[in-house]
Amino acid sequence: MRDPYSVLGVRRNAGPDEIKAAWRAVAKAVHPDQNKDDPLATQRFAEAGRAYEVLKDPKLRNRYDYARREAELRRMEEMKRRRRGATEEETIDPETAEEMISRIFGADNRVKPQETAKPQERKPAAAAPQAKAEPKPEAKAEPKGEAVTEPDAKPEAKAETAEKPAGFGGFPRAAAPAAELVSAIVRRIRGTANKTADKVPEIFCDVSVSVEDIFRREKATAELPDGQTLKVSLPAGTTDGSVIRLKEQGYRLNGMLRGDVVVTVRIAQDGTFRPDGIDLRTTLPVNIQDAVLGCETTVETLTGPAKVMVPAWSGSDHVIRLEGHGLPSADGKRGDLLVELRLMLWEKPDEKVTDLMRSLRNGLYL
Repeated sequence: MRDPYSVLGVRRNAGPDEIKAAWRAVAKAVHPDQNKDDPLATQRFAEAGRAYEVLKDPKLRNRYDYARREAELRRMEEMKRRRRGATEEETIDPETAEEMISRIFGADNRVKPQETAKPQERKPAAAAPQAKAEPKPEAKAEPKGEAVTEPDAKPEAKAETAEKPAGFGGFPRAAAPAAELVSAIVRRIRGTANKTADKVPEIFCDVSVSVEDIFRREKATAELPDGQTLKVSLPAGTTDGSVIRLKEQGYRLNGMLRGDVVVTVRIAQDGTFRPDGIDLRTTLPVNIQDAVLGCETTVETLTGPAKVMVPAWSGSDHVIRLEGHGLPSADGKRGDLLVELRLMLWEKPDEKVTDLMRSLRNGLYL
């Protein structure tokens, strides 16, 4: 079975009314009676019914959401395990590690003299047995012989320590965690640390707010797919469709950076004001008399009533702009309020107006 949210085309935080309306629309669109030429219409209609059965029941919906989250976490753990397995299969090249160590610690110039000194250091060592076989020289020469053997021992010790990394580099990376730690520390010191570390996938969700919430800069409550809630601050300049990223507020997984939560702001369109970017739109009903003769009236704004002049002979397509009565922008300014006129008749018919309109239509003038 496919994702029921995708089948019905609703958000994961959709309410029961929205789910029911979406199911009715989908069921009507894919009903077999309406799609007699489609052999898959019956299958799609049954799929929509199963999706609605899951989402309309709170228990089944919570159970499905929990199973989906668990599957997502298992998928991320599997990705992490595969990535770790691929890393363990890699091995450290002895020469690469040796070059890295010499480059980091500036040992290039020190290794070369040791290598060139090895043949010279071995000659006195080979000549030592011959010196023992020969008769002892004068007593004054003994300190000189000791002074020659001491420098010979130190280069040999250095040569042995220089050869150790070559034997260590043949082990797999997983068998030498110390090498990874040293490499990470060295990269951090040199400023070459890996900036694209593994990160938990982002969580996407929507948050519904009103125009008044944005104007008052109130915090909105966003609900995550797992049922948790987060407080989202609405910065200046927030409009319908704005994306707010909450860093390191997502899922946690061992060995990975915590993911982000990406929140999309949705402004309700059923209020007094309708958003149009940082501008707002509202409707002002006027009767025929005020539309023809013009009038002064008031209109509601975010900060209270404001006076507005309706010009004479204004139709329903006329828009009056009130500057500085919209939403705040990121630079501290405010948008405008666009007042759209709507011609309205009186609740009860007016005989004088009716006679006037009839005479105008018939070409008679009083």
